[in-house]
Amino acid sequence: MKFATYTANGKTHFGAVTNDGMIALDHQFPQWETLKEVIAAGALDQLAEAADNMSVSHAEFEYEIPISNPGKIICVGVNFPDRNAEYKDGTEQPKHMSLFPRFPSSFTGHGRPLIRPPESEKLDYEGEVAVVIGKQGRRIAAPDAYDHIAALTLCNEGTIRDWVRHAKFNVTQGKNWDHSGSIGPWLVPFEDPSQLDDARIITRVNGEVRQDDTLSRMMFPIREEIAYISTFTTVEPGDIIITGTPTGAGARLDPPQFLKPGDVVEVEVEGIGTLRNSIEDEA
Repeated sequence: MKFATYTANGKTHFGAVTNDGMIALDHQFPQWETLKEVIAAGALDQLAEAADNMSVSHAEFEYEIPISNPGKIICVGVNFPDRNAEYKDGTEQPKHMSLFPRFPSSFTGHGRPLIRPPESEKLDYEGEVAVVIGKQGRRIAAPDAYDHIAALTLCNEGTIRDWVRHAKFNVTQGKNWDHSGSIGPWLVPFEDPSQLDDARIITRVNGEVRQDDTLSRMMFPIREEIAYISTFTTVEPGDIIITGTPTGAGARLDPPQFLKPGDVVEVEVEGIGTLRNSIEDEA
């Protein structure tokens, strides 16, 4: 079962995804305002049970970010060995992972356009798996990390490349342009380690494969990401960790190939789905 946040007839709902449309579940569970509260209650299975006995509510709708009100969104940078080599600075694998925050307003949902701002034409793509925390924890041991994941989704961690170079010690301003990235289309409950350990991530631009790698090659596996992040901050239900992108982003091609209006980017992981977005210039 897949769960999504979506808008239909001017109102936002959460519900279950079917081949024919959405089954609205928010009216069935008024105690939970969003999927974040459902996850905090450990109740995705209750949603699935209810949806089995209900019919489609909306055939026409637009996807929103699955967790509409996430707490923390923490991204892991330069997390594949070939990605580290792309920097051509002669460095070996770093001792600690690179992290940075993103704001919810910097993302949009599946099927909606990523927005290229007038300040820069260097909008780039980064296909990634995102994990949604389901159980609070601090100083989580790596072997226990998967116990704290509620669901999986996908991310195109869109980046304004020249703006990540505006300062010496951070990339925040290049990573947080409104609607420059996307998350979705939906949440897939996390039930088995193979959903992550065996996952292959593919990113396509206009049908051309640009990124293709497996999560097993990450320099910092997701278990270690959760352990390290939870050392300095408490992870809470509804927090999102965006786990790292493979080599092949447009900035590292020769010559660089940045996204332009009319392009279509797809991020695909078998067992999770395909996140698809077009590109538009800011109005």
